Amino acid sequence: MRLYYSLDQLRAPEVFEPWLYRLTVNAAYDYMRRQKRRPESRMADLSEQQVQSADAVAGSKHRNEETRKAGLREFVQSLLGHVSEEDRILLTLKEVEGLSLKELENIYKVNENALKVRLFRARQRVLKAFSAAGGDAKSHPSE
Repeated sequence: MRLYYSLDQLRAPEVFEPWLYRLTVNAAYDYMRRQKRRPESRMADLSEQQVQSADAVAGSKHRNEETRKAGLREFVQSLLGHVSEEDRILLTLKEVEGLSLKELENIYKVNENALKVRLFRARQRVLKAFSAAGGDAKSHPSE
């Protein structure tokens, strides 16, 4: 199919053989790259036991990921609980909701520099709470 759709790229009939060779080599490289990127296995090629095992592993990974995320959320909420409501709202809008500085300027009615200072100070207070809580990688869930 690729050969047929690429015929319009052939400039002269005398270069057909090298052109075909190059097209074939490129197709082989493309195929090998795809195979390396994602080794394929078809469900029909697997036994019932292998399918059940794969489902169990996938389910376990999903549960572990959800547990880790829940632990991380709890830890962040705990840290944010140690700062003022104003800091908590500002950090949530910027870091969680992803609002830009321009959007925050419109909400807080302050210029960008004042907002940057507020964010810096709020982050410093969270870091202080983190340090007070033990502040090492073992004392909280990792991301």
